Amino acid sequence: MSISVGIVGVGQFGWHFIRLFRDHPDVHRLALCDLNADRLAHAAREFGITETYGSLEEICRSDLDAIALFTQHWLHAEQAIQAMEAGKHVYSAVPPAYAREPERTLELCDRLVETVRRTGQIYMLGETTFFRPETIYCRQKAQKGAFGRFVYAEGEYFHDLSHGLYEVLRNRWGEQFGRDKTGDPPMYYPTHSTSGIISVMGAHMTEVSAQGYIYPDDDWYRTDTIWGNLFSNEVALYRMSNGATARIAEFRRIGHIGREGFRIYGTEASFENDVSGAKWVTKEGWEPIDLAQVGEPLPEPLAQDKGGHGGSHAYLVHEFVDACNRGRLPRIHVWEAVRYLAPGVVAHQSALRDGELLKIPDWGDPPSTP
Repeated sequence: MSISVGIVGVGQFGWHFIRLFRDHPDVHRLALCDLNADRLAHAAREFGITETYGSLEEICRSDLDAIALFTQHWLHAEQAIQAMEAGKHVYSAVPPAYAREPERTLELCDRLVETVRRTGQIYMLGETTFFRPETIYCRQKAQKGAFGRFVYAEGEYFHDLSHGLYEVLRNRWGEQFGRDKTGDPPMYYPTHSTSGIISVMGAHMTEVSAQGYIYPDDDWYRTDTIWGNLFSNEVALYRMSNGATARIAEFRRIGHIGREGFRIYGTEASFENDVSGAKWVTKEGWEPIDLAQVGEPLPEPLAQDKGGHGGSHAYLVHEFVDACNRGRLPRIHVWEAVRYLAPGVVAHQSALRDGELLKIPDWGDPPSTP
């Protein structure tokens, strides 16, 4: 079996996935879509794609089986819903939903889950951390019970604004960019730091208390923006459904080279990962982990060049294509996706309330079939 896929958004990030979808042996037809005609034509020439569309509405009217969304993050939820309503399976880049008001983001999560239930279409979130080698390694250990009972975990996304975020935001807004568009809350984009812990533990976050950091005289995080947000850094402490505790840090003002990572501690063993490398730690000692040797099976064309974010891109494409072909739930299904996002949204609400302990909504577990 094979499927047909349309990639929507062929800009800086979507560009990296075109080859992977094109070369997957179970994709027999690939189309590209972008509002920018010049960018669309350039991508089509570069990758030898002949089928193109100039809008989401146009590609949704096609007979393609699935759509992969690499558009601006505040468009993901509405576009995913539109595509599923049109009978398409959907791959969405992160985050699954994004809005100025936290209540609106959680409402979009409601609608995403409801749309998947009602339409029966497959939805998958393209969260890169899920397929980083350290996450694969820890899931394999957890499946064997090697951690014992989970006790504590911590994760972070350290990404200083000076490391390309100015340019990213300007590119996303295009001609609409201005000083009023800066300063979105770091915890509104938490999936890189929450997903590793949640996927390894097989548990979700239930309550949170969070604090925000205000950088003095910040020219990016200000009250006179569409976000009205002063916090450049946010730290959250979570209770989890398995009884463990987790700490998440999302920092945009940080003297650090940058990091997406986590550590997980159990009653029998633990996983640590820092600048000196990854380690498996027990009560008797520790041993280094060669993460270059960790992975999962991939079709040969994708295995040769896995792409970015720790080689996760190829795994993401294969997981989505395989799920569509087999009619199964992808591992990063919609119920998993909203469990990655909601803890950050509620954490920001807690930080605004000086650390008030707040409950995190949950949408339950998925059915056994799409």
